[in-house]
Amino acid sequence: MCYGYGPSRRSLLAAGLGLGAAAFAVSAAPAAAAPHRPGKRRVPPGQISIQLYSVRDDLAQNYDATLAYVAETGYPKVELALGYFGRTAGQLRAFLDGLGVHASSSHDDISADDAALETKIANAVTLGQKFMVVPYLNSTSEDQWKAWAERMNVEAAAARSAGLRYGYHNHAHEFTTDLGGGRTPWDVLTSELDPRLVHLEIDIYWAVTGGVGRGVSDPVRFALDVIRRAPQRVLQFHVKDRHLDGDMADLGTGTIDFRRIFDEHRVQEYIVENDTPDVTPRRTTEVGYDYLRNLRF
Repeated sequence: MCYGYGPSRRSLLAAGLGLGAAAFAVSAAPAAAAPHRPGKRRVPPGQISIQLYSVRDDLAQNYDATLAYVAETGYPKVELALGYFGRTAGQLRAFLDGLGVHASSSHDDISADDAALETKIANAVTLGQKFMVVPYLNSTSEDQWKAWAERMNVEAAAARSAGLRYGYHNHAHEFTTDLGGGRTPWDVLTSELDPRLVHLEIDIYWAVTGGVGRGVSDPVRFALDVIRRAPQRVLQFHVKDRHLDGDMADLGTGTIDFRRIFDEHRVQEYIVENDTPDVTPRRTTEVGYDYLRNLRF
């Protein structure tokens, strides 16, 4: 089970994050700043990917057909989640190669033991991945966050020796949970994770939502400050839009000014995601790809 995929987005936004009606009342805030004027830069086509959790309902019905339409849409890369659906890593690599799609990244929990870590790394190498990312952790204990960071540093060192980059993916609670004295999980992670070994996969939607939860006037600026101030390198983005009511949105249909973010910080992968597709998973796939291909910043 992936830690990041249990609670609904509404429970994370409200109960799980301690955000009540007041937070939703300011959920239109991400669009408060003047929109960034488009320039001539664009997302390199080879750096566009999709998190397969977005199409999980279709995967459960027909994995092969779902990956086929992801490939037909134009995605050169995918970020794996939810396992291999009955295939070994080698079999999945062969299948993806046949589609012309590269599994460049994956979401994997912290391993239960060293043997599990070895298997996780071996599978990632077999698949030809560049990245492996811890998708979700949550606790109100500072000691627990420190213990997780210590373990991630160990796993990251092992991953690096195998030629892999090891990262952490944020949600919003890392910025809104008070561990005591105003210290947050993000403060702990960014101080404890070794920046030589661990990178960040910033989920833009969740970073903006964290800013809303903190009551800032410009949540996009908050997300940019998260990126700028972290000692760790930000190498991947989860590109997920946000409706006025705080719900996730298909790219380009919400309030987040991605031009502004992409202009200030460029990454190696721009990963389309919407946990709750607005229409259908396939539509989310198509809208996301078209948005990133046509965006200028």
